[in-house]
Amino acid sequence: MEIFKTKKTLLDYIERQKEMGKKIGFAPTMGALHQGHLSLYAEARKDNDLVISSIFVNPTQFNNAADLEKYPRTIENDIKALEQSGFVDAVYIPEVNDIYPDGLKSKSYDFDGLESEMEGKFRPGHFDGVGTVVEELFQQVKPDNAYFGDKDYQQLAIIKKLAEKHNLPIKIHGVPIYRENSGLAMSSRNQRLDSTQREAAKVIFETLVKVNDWFRVITVPEINQRVKDIFENQRGMALEYFLIADESTLKETDFFYKDRNYRAFIVVNVGDVRLIDNIHLD
Repeated sequence: MEIFKTKKTLLDYIERQKEMGKKIGFAPTMGALHQGHLSLYAEARKDNDLVISSIFVNPTQFNNAADLEKYPRTIENDIKALEQSGFVDAVYIPEVNDIYPDGLKSKSYDFDGLESEMEGKFRPGHFDGVGTVVEELFQQVKPDNAYFGDKDYQQLAIIKKLAEKHNLPIKIHGVPIYRENSGLAMSSRNQRLDSTQREAAKVIFETLVKVNDWFRVITVPEINQRVKDIFENQRGMALEYFLIADESTLKETDFFYKDRNYRAFIVVNVGDVRLIDNIHLD
């Protein structure tokens, strides 16, 4: 597996691969890799000649400085995991000035309102940071296909919108959420949970499964109240928000229309660890 730590060495490599007609699959990460990340590369391996990873903790998508400081950085283990997976041909580990040559600031984007829903309300500027780093990485890696997990469903929708609005010749693929045996969605943040918290956190997915059972049986306000009641009885965790939204617009709904697709979204703080999850409602 090739390891590139500067923009110039990466660009030289990409140019050579493109000259040979290689089809490139790409999935950017912020490191602290787990099986969920590796599932992206397993998917990319199916349809591409070359699979590339990147590891870069993007400062501009953190609106909380403490959250940025606490984000796990495990670069040696990450490289080892990528090598052992057998899915990845190259990893790009840029410095900040490779991504932000003009200083650490985000571009301003219009994602047709997707950026104003859910996480956009709770994390101002977050999706400008996401858009900035992903667009820059796309320009450098020049992938034919890019892969993102459904766990960050709003992010996936925004990256699809980014590719559409900027006419990027890249197909964006969503990959199903990879879960621990307990059902807890795999996340780099899970590393910060102790064993008691990790056991307790399985109630998040259990609640989403119940929501799917309640879907079309009871009303949205009744579902919302039941979820609120569940988390009022959980010690050491706090429900930040729960909502059911249209999968296309990400706008919250209080009524189910038969011709639309819906997804339930949840954010729970377990101690000082913020966990997100979602489920498509069948």
